[in-house]
Amino acid sequence: MKQIEESIFPMEDALEMVLVFDQNGNISYVNASARHKLEYGQEICGRHISEVFPNTFLAGAGMEEAEKLSEEELCSLVAYRKNHTCFPVEARILKDQPDRTGYICMANDILEKEFLGREVERIRQEAEEAAKVKSEFVANVTHELRTPVNGVLGNVRELLERPLDDATQKSLHLVERCCDDMNKIINSILDFSKLEAGKFTLEPRKFHFRNMMDYVKANHINKITEKGLNFFMTVSPQIPEHIIGDELRIVQILNNLISNAQKFTSIGKISVEAVKTAQVNNQIEIFFIVSDTGIGIDQADMDKLFQSFSQVDASISRKYGGTGLGLNISKQLAELMGGQIEVESEKNRGSTFSFSIWVETTEEEGGLQQSYDSKELLLSTVSEAFSEDEDTTEDIRTYGTEENLKNLKKNLSKLILCVEMENWEKAEMFMEIIRQLTGEAPPEVKRMALRLKMAIQKEDYEKVSAAFGELNNFL
Repeated sequence: MKQIEESIFPMEDALEMVLVFDQNGNISYVNASARHKLEYGQEICGRHISEVFPNTFLAGAGMEEAEKLSEEELCSLVAYRKNHTCFPVEARILKDQPDRTGYICMANDILEKEFLGREVERIRQEAEEAAKVKSEFVANVTHELRTPVNGVLGNVRELLERPLDDATQKSLHLVERCCDDMNKIINSILDFSKLEAGKFTLEPRKFHFRNMMDYVKANHINKITEKGLNFFMTVSPQIPEHIIGDELRIVQILNNLISNAQKFTSIGKISVEAVKTAQVNNQIEIFFIVSDTGIGIDQADMDKLFQSFSQVDASISRKYGGTGLGLNISKQLAELMGGQIEVESEKNRGSTFSFSIWVETTEEEGGLQQSYDSKELLLSTVSEAFSEDEDTTEDIRTYGTEENLKNLKKNLSKLILCVEMENWEKAEMFMEIIRQLTGEAPPEVKRMALRLKMAIQKEDYEKVSAAFGELNNFL
């Protein structure tokens, strides 16, 4: 029994009751949990096991019942306290392994287990209720916020129709843009709260697919080309003219991915491609690919991409802005439409986001038609197309090459034009491109570029003109 006590000693602080007894039924050890629940002290040692389990074991009898129970995985017993009150337990009875002459009983209080189960269920329900209240609160607040924002926006647009001096008009345009940005944030939070609460529903209807793609292109082409980027959009001829799906939500995903590409790309191009990849009866799968030659994403940061309120690092939100909700919402929308969203990226080499959705075609075709264009083939084709331009992109980034100097001069010309028009925001955008183009330049060129950047940030026309002239003459 000494061997048993030594092997059981680590169980002293176990939550379940542990009792050790010999082949005669005499108890030699109980842990703290058993002493507490049975309301005995150390005097329980030396007593017979039948005092704890009188319905199972008989005083003076052999341990045949213990032998039988040791062969069972789990058994239901009734344990008696010192004051002769009882409670049900789930128990396992094991034989001592070294000499197999003793027994170990490990038991859990069923009433306590049931109580803890009820507590866990109560806490779970309270958490669900709290989440529901939170979602409803967020939805109500976002709805309430829309009223004052739209009120401000309406009045600003009304004022913009009147004759105004340039300074007032510029300020009002800034307020208008801020209101539009606020509405976008409100819409994102509202969508997120609906998705989290499981109350988001799609609204499929018949629409013209290519008109939708043209609308998406028109929304972005000006901002993209203003940065000096190339923008390409292609639609597979195998996609029907009319399909049935939630046009608004498809546009939302595309807008988010293209806006991100535009935001994080200063040199190169952005491309959007839509292809038909499968068909089952009148259901078709459409596969979208959005690629860019921007800053890319480190492999270690991939897991953060689709998390809510998350950016790959804090400097991203400081430098580029954003709530960190766009990709999370896009992922959930794609899944609601029967698809998924994926990303391939490399730091400083660009990113390729792809997502699939299932929609209905208005012309029913029987059978299964799979893989008009393999997704893997499509993605590899896009990668090859971008890698063909990789050398050119590298030449642009490498200071002193013909492509680099050509792009530097082109962006400097656009920058000074924005300064002349007092469009400081766009001037900062072109300055960011110039900063990247001079990233590998000698120290004196970097200093010139830094002076130009500081002057633009201060909106000091004289200093900008001087810094521009210095850098332009050097080039």
